[in-house]
Amino acid sequence: MIKFWSYEREFNKYRKPLIKNIEKTIKKGNIFFGDEINSFEKKFVKKYKAKYGIAVGSGTDALLISLKTLNLKKGDEIITAANTAIPTISAIINAGGKPKLVDIGEDYLIDIEKIERAISKRTKAIIPVHLYGQMCNMEEIKRIAKKNKITIIEDCAQSQGAKYKNNFAGTIGKFGCFSFYPTKVLGAYGDGGFILTNDYNAYKQIKRIRFYGIETVSKNRFKDKYYANENGLNSRLDEIQASILKFKLGKVDSFIKRRRELAKVYSKKLSSTTLKLPKENLKNKHVFHLFTVFHAKAEIIKKKLLKENIQTRSIYPYPIHRMKAYSKIIKNQKNLRNSEIKSKGIFSLPLYPELKNSEVNMICNKLIKVLKKF
Repeated sequence: MIKFWSYEREFNKYRKPLIKNIEKTIKKGNIFFGDEINSFEKKFVKKYKAKYGIAVGSGTDALLISLKTLNLKKGDEIITAANTAIPTISAIINAGGKPKLVDIGEDYLIDIEKIERAISKRTKAIIPVHLYGQMCNMEEIKRIAKKNKITIIEDCAQSQGAKYKNNFAGTIGKFGCFSFYPTKVLGAYGDGGFILTNDYNAYKQIKRIRFYGIETVSKNRFKDKYYANENGLNSRLDEIQASILKFKLGKVDSFIKRRRELAKVYSKKLSSTTLKLPKENLKNKHVFHLFTVFHAKAEIIKKKLLKENIQTRSIYPYPIHRMKAYSKIIKNQKNLRNSEIKSKGIFSLPLYPELKNSEVNMICNKLIKVLKKF
């Protein structure tokens, strides 16, 4: 079976240094907020050329904490794409906001031409979702946000290391939110997330919110005391995960290079098929968190590939506004036709650094055979 994703190969490759780092971290005696997280935060911020950053418990928390800085009131709207992960939407709702969905373009990213139509007097922010490893048109989004005085919070869960006009994902908006879920470009062996920002006051606030609202940066009489300066939450990246991520951060460029190599193999082998293949947009560096294709017969194709011991995934098979949890909250949303069409035909092929070229070739050969029957 060729799995859609597997951590075993990566772990076996780096077993010795990973175990050594874990044992070393445990022996230090700190489980939270020790040397490992401090060191990892500094390295992450430096690598992606931001000014400030904090590690948090998950990518969902990264979005939630960023949104909480906006002090949303009932009815305040946050614009985002209809084709996104549930956490993007749950974070908006849990922060007190109302999701306002915009349809996607042919690249599965938010349709730039439709953003301004969605803006109202209640719009407070936009969350561009850099999906599958490619960034949105941030030049236009920045222009729209500035014109309408709304905040940009980048959802970078699937795009760590991606670039738009030589700017890293997460460094263009006020906040850049990352996920370290194991399947991601930089994955933990548990959960984790990160927030980048170039705003010092915002940095102070997100650091407070991460830890129950307790002040740990500003100089005041309650600094580092068990005293809440605002209502926060508990969102901690533990020292063990920080040590793992710090080690893997030194490898992440090679991970991305390998992902791009495998994507080229897929693209070359499948170029003459009836599949709609992913394309790297102009001004972009695609990191190929996923190799997502489209076909009207996606469900049949996936089943046939599974019979050939090849796993695939559909990310995402249901647009947000069609889910029971959100259909009553996101009412009267029209003009989301492309999101609905794409959701019925998208699926992703296996792609991770430890996947072999021979395996990718075999997947392509099996897929070509399946496609010839249509």
